[in-house]
Amino acid sequence: MKRIPILILGIIICLGGCTMAPKYSRPANPIPGHWPSGPAYPKAQPAANVLDASQLRWQDFFTDPKLQQIIQTALQNNRDLRLAALNVERARALYGVRRSELFPVLDAEGAWTKQRYSSDFVTAASTKVVEQYSVNLGITAWEIDFFGRIRSLTKQALEEYLGTEEARRSAQIALISEVSRAYLVIAADQAKLDLAQSTLEAQKSAYNLVLRKYEVKLVNETDLCRAQTQVDTAQGDVVRFTQQIAQDKNALDLLAGSSVPEGLLPVNLDSVKPIKDIFPGLFSEVLLKRPDIMAAEHQLKGAYANIGAARAAFFPSISMTTALGSASSTFSNLISSNRGTWIYSPQVTMPIFDMRTWAAYRVSNADRKIALTKYEKTIQTAFKEVADVLAVQGTVDEQIAVQQSMVDSAQKVYTISSKRYTNGIDSYLSVLDAQRSLYGAQKELIALQFYKLANEVKAYAVLGGGAWEETKEHKRASRDLFEEEALSSLSSKLKKPQR
Repeated sequence: MKRIPILILGIIICLGGCTMAPKYSRPANPIPGHWPSGPAYPKAQPAANVLDASQLRWQDFFTDPKLQQIIQTALQNNRDLRLAALNVERARALYGVRRSELFPVLDAEGAWTKQRYSSDFVTAASTKVVEQYSVNLGITAWEIDFFGRIRSLTKQALEEYLGTEEARRSAQIALISEVSRAYLVIAADQAKLDLAQSTLEAQKSAYNLVLRKYEVKLVNETDLCRAQTQVDTAQGDVVRFTQQIAQDKNALDLLAGSSVPEGLLPVNLDSVKPIKDIFPGLFSEVLLKRPDIMAAEHQLKGAYANIGAARAAFFPSISMTTALGSASSTFSNLISSNRGTWIYSPQVTMPIFDMRTWAAYRVSNADRKIALTKYEKTIQTAFKEVADVLAVQGTVDEQIAVQQSMVDSAQKVYTISSKRYTNGIDSYLSVLDAQRSLYGAQKELIALQFYKLANEVKAYAVLGGGAWEETKEHKRASRDLFEEEALSSLSSKLKKPQR
């Protein structure tokens, strides 16, 4: 009985293995510690009713009830997100396949052979036909991971799995932001359609006025044609925006994975419930929680583990085959006494000269450098994206205020020009020019209002989606990582020489 704990201890040591992977330490951030500052950027301190990015949930950020229903539908039905979840499931299965190589495979085997030998190989007293029955239970060619090759490959597979889970998180955040943006696009185009329709009605009224003057010879045919041109232009815009809204709905249906009911669509931008402003925090380290950056870090950790596997290839490979069974020339005596058999065959393979081993080691080092560069580039890209969002947040309100002033001024000019033309003081060219300026300014105002809302949606995406509700797969990934680290730690303690 005393041998059982020793046997268990030996199995733990063999399974834990001494990994030869270099120790991982998170690289220094290739970005400044603080966000950019200057006239284009908002203040460092959050204003009232502004959400902290680290505590952000999409339900708290997108407060419009209709939009929330559409997002929830998309999270359930979107096929791209479903593929991302299936990729996580596949990565976990591959990790399970790699991890299973650490454990011996126990096989049961039953065999029956019947063979006739040549007379040249048997004596006259021996039978020429030999019949044999056998039953065996054992382990075949189990590699004892003493130098951590399989352990390193298992660690790499785990990091691939964790990286795939983070990629699923990125896909979900991207889906939420794309659905929200598509929702806002419909609202903006609907506002433009409303503007085009009201402009069309105004142009028809203006055309009727010019037509009456033309009929009594107060204006020439040129003014009538100009008025007709404005009516046609407005009519064309109505058709164009009607077509655009239909395409916008098709895009939203694709993202949602099903047809979105008309009752959930926005009427215009004013009908959309305001989106919460986000405070990105005082330090850029909040970016390290972004799933794409975390996925890149998992890839980097996997590259470190791959180096351990490449290093282990320089050392001996130890495998073992063992079996316990019974053999007999007759089936009835197969389980009788004195018919037992066993085999125990350890094998050690020592690499002497194999250029592929050195090449694989160089490849693993190059892969680590590539993964490091990608990790740093991902962080720099994320910093740039957040900085762009902050620059828009700091300036877009002023842009909207200026554009609103332009709309008000253009409206006054158009009103005055229309009155002067009605009274016969001014030509129709002045009315035409004033109307074009007003229409263009109104469309630009709608575009800026959409730009502000779309930038807030982008802020949600570039800051990593904030607080995260762990899925079942993510909890599994965390548990697997904990088990791997705990087993490696236990193995290291057991192998550490006592002083």
